[in-house]
Amino acid sequence: MTKKRIAVIGGGVSGLVSIKCCLEEGLEPVCFERTDDIGGLWRFQENREEGRASIYKSVIVTTSKEIMCFSDYPIPAHFPNFMHNSQVLEYFRMYAKEFDLGKYIRFKTTVCSVKKQPDFPTSGQWEVVTESEGKKEVTVFDGVMVCTGHHTNAHLPLESFPGIEKFKGQYFHSRDYKNPESFSGKRVIVIGIGNSGGDLAVEISHTAKQVFLSIRRGSWIMNRVGDHGYPFDVLLFSRFKHFLRKIVSQSLLNTYLERQMNQRFNHEMYGLKPKHRAEDITLTK
Repeated sequence: MTKKRIAVIGGGVSGLVSIKCCLEEGLEPVCFERTDDIGGLWRFQENREEGRASIYKSVIVTTSKEIMCFSDYPIPAHFPNFMHNSQVLEYFRMYAKEFDLGKYIRFKTTVCSVKKQPDFPTSGQWEVVTESEGKKEVTVFDGVMVCTGHHTNAHLPLESFPGIEKFKGQYFHSRDYKNPESFSGKRVIVIGIGNSGGDLAVEISHTAKQVFLSIRRGSWIMNRVGDHGYPFDVLLFSRFKHFLRKIVSQSLLNTYLERQMNQRFNHEMYGLKPKHRAEDITLTK
């Protein structure tokens, strides 16, 4: 019986896992990667590349290696609990080499279009048009896996900032940020207290004259390191804590989590205490 061919679009972490899963299911994957290397989001470059997700040089993952590793390929013991982006990429390279995934990837190949075959209701097949070195190729696949991520296009709602067109300073999305040197001696406002907002506010503060952090509402700040030096997520998502969630009221869980986070600093004293309870965010992670 002929193996079904699957097109995998993107050679980042999701693309690599998809290739491996296809092989385990007896399928024939063909991965199309528009650049010349794997890694996707986690491959740092000094200059932003159009059409590809971008990170800043200092990015360190907020998820511990125990939680983020592949179940069939643990992260090496000598790697830190929270890895720098270069170590994340190194891990993905090790993963691809271990399972010989590279031979299924076509680099410098852009997917131009994906559409259903005329007989799709009976065949379930797709027509995929790709382009490499100026030449286009049409291939029929039995399935398509889109692994392009969701961090490629920046969300910059300028309509929410009346008068921005008259602003004489510089403004841009965190996607375009690379390092803090260009902010030396300047007054900077960082809008948003997500992972990127928190990172950039701290990093830029070392070189800028003054940094403001603007947020719409309060936020619970979770430290990466928990009790006794263990990663916070390892402590939070253990089997024991999962069991407790089933037998303890949500109100009590909220009180416990908020007390843990307030041990580092009092959120109310710093004007950061939000209206929502702590468990409202941890359950959606």
